[in-house]
Parts: sequence; structure tokens; C-alpha cells
Amino acid sequence: MSEEEVWYVSYGSNMSRVRLACYIQGGRPPGAAVTYAGAHDRTIPAEDTPVVLPGSLYFAGDSRIWGGGTAFYDHDRPGPTPARAYRMTVGQFVDVAAQEMHRLPDPEDPLAGVVVAGLPDGRHEAGPGVYETLIEVGRRDDLPMLTFTAPHGLESVPHTRPQPAYLAMLAEGLHDAHGWSHEEIESYFTSVIAGTP
Repeated sequence: MSEEEVWYVSYGSNMSRVRLACYIQGGRPPGAAVTYAGAHDRTIPAEDTPVVLPGSLYFAGDSRIWGGGTAFYDHDRPGPTPARAYRMTVGQFVDVAAQEMHRLPDPEDPLAGVVVAGLPDGRHEAGPGVYETLIEVGRRDDLPMLTFTAPHGLESVPHTRPQPAYLAMLAEGLHDAHGWSHEEIESYFTSVIAGTP
């Protein structure tokens, strides 16, 4: 079951392959306060592609990993949001999701069965936490494209400013995946932080 494939779509710091590798192979990203256990299958995804999501990015909360605001995705508000999709196994996706949910990866995680069966109405709440709402944002190569975000929307919570180390991870991903210049990245961050993506 866990060897079936999906596209994991990141709109935040996991757009950086360096950051994602810490979820797959274990380790601590530059500037982060946590060291990750890694996935059971430590094979780095060989295929990734830039994508643009229809919803909006916003920063909220106070990250215990980075300090300051964290990126969230509101699928129901007009976008666009640049992102990066990684083709990986269901098992890897579930292990990445577990670590985003501040849990250790579990080979018996019931979320794998949910992902294989498909998300009812394109959405599934694995719990009340900030990255425990899974959303199917499309399909590619006949595989589901999945991301996770908070249960609240852009207009439901106060927005908070992200820390430079966190923005650096996002910037690295935007440059690598989309080829954006420093100026384009700064303009994007400014508009998101201002609440007008």
C-alpha cells in the first residue's frame, strides 16, 4: 500500500530540496530548532516540478521550529500560490506529514489508508493541528496532488511575520523550482506579508 505514489505539493519551506531532505533522510535544516527523524524510505524523490496552486498563501502562528509566522495555504481564497510538487510514495508522504504534525513516522499510520482510498470531497482532517488538514489540489500523471495546511482560512486568524531563516528556505525553493529572481521573491513575500497576494 505504501509503495503507491502521489505528488506531495509544498508551498512553504519544503519547496527547498535541502529542507525536504531532512524529512526524508533525517537531519536539521539550516536555522531550524528541531532535528527530524526522517522517513522509513530514505530515497530522495527523483522527480519534482514547479506548480501554481489556485489558492492563497499566508503567514500565521508562532512556529516552534523557526519562530515567527509559518506559511499556510487557503485553498478556498483566490491565488495564485507558487509551489513545488515532489513525486514520492504514499509511505514517504505520510512520514513527511507525520513530522509536519510533530509526530514520529509510524509504519502503521492509518493516514496511508486514507490517502490510498482518496480524500472525501478532496479534503481530510487528520486532527486539529496546524498541518493536519490534507487537501487534494489536482492530479498529475493520473496521481493525486496532495498538500496539508491548517483547518482555518486566511481571514480566520491573525497574520504574523516570518523569521529570516524561514523565508530563506522558501526563497531557495522559489528560486530552484520557479527560477525566480531575488527581486521577484522579495516582491512576493512583501505582498503575502501585507495580506494581498
